[in-house]
Amino acid sequence: MTSVKGMLIDLTMCIGCNQCQDACKKTNGLADGEEKQLSASAYTALSEYNGVYVRRMCQHCLEPTCVSVCPVGAFTKTAAGPVLYDENKCIGCRYCMQACPFQVPRYEWGSTHPRVQKCKFCESRLRVGQQPACAEICPSGATKFGDRDDLLKEAYARFAAEPGKYVNRVYGLEEVGGTSILYISGIPFENLGFNTKLQKAPMSLLTWNALEKVPSVFTVGGVLLYGIWWITNRRKELAQEAEQQGKERQ
Repeated sequence: MTSVKGMLIDLTMCIGCNQCQDACKKTNGLADGEEKQLSASAYTALSEYNGVYVRRMCQHCLEPTCVSVCPVGAFTKTAAGPVLYDENKCIGCRYCMQACPFQVPRYEWGSTHPRVQKCKFCESRLRVGQQPACAEICPSGATKFGDRDDLLKEAYARFAAEPGKYVNRVYGLEEVGGTSILYISGIPFENLGFNTKLQKAPMSLLTWNALEKVPSVFTVGGVLLYGIWWITNRRKELAQEAEQQGKERQ
C-alpha cells in the first residue's frame, strides 16, 4: 500500500533564503527571478509577516476540490499524494481556480495557449525515490519531506519538546479534510495570512452533493465546453495542415 507523502514546513525555522523557489523554478523549467506571490511562473513563493517567512504552494489536499469540479478530468489525485494537472484535457473553464479553498491555481493569461499552473509536488522525482526539490535544498531544515503520518508525529514531538515555542496546531491536519502540506508555527496562523476558518469536512463532498442535484446541467455544460475546446483545436490543426500542404507544393 502506497503511503501518502507530505511535507512539514516549520515556520520557526525558515530563514527566507528563497532557495526553495529557485530550486522549484529550475526543476520545472520556469522563468528565473524572485517572486513574492504565486503565479504561473512561481509554484511556491515566500511572503513575510512581521519577520516570519511563510511559504505558499499547492496544499495537495487529501480530497481535492479541484479534482471534483473539473468537468473533463484534467485534475487527478495520485495515491502517493500529488494532485496533478493534464493540460491536454483542460478546456480552460477555470472551475479549479474558483473552487480551490487555498486560491492556488494560476492561469497563463498572457499565453496564446494558456494552461493552469501550480505545484506538482515534484511527482516525477517522487516516482524515482527522490524528495521534492524544495525540500532537498532547504538549508535550515524548515521543510521536511516524508510520510504524512510520520510528519504529524514529528510535529507533535516538537510541540512536546519545546512547548513554549509553538502554537498547538498543525495547519493542514484537518482543514477541508486534510492536506499533504503541513505547517507548524510559533505565531497564530490567523496572524500569518492563513485562512483559519475553513471547514474540516472535504469541500469535494459539498461539490458532489450539489452536482447530484443538477446532473443534467453539469453534463450538458461539460459537453458544451468540451465541444468548444475541440472545435477550436481542430481549426488550429486544419490550419496547420493546410499551411504544411502549401509549403510542400512550393
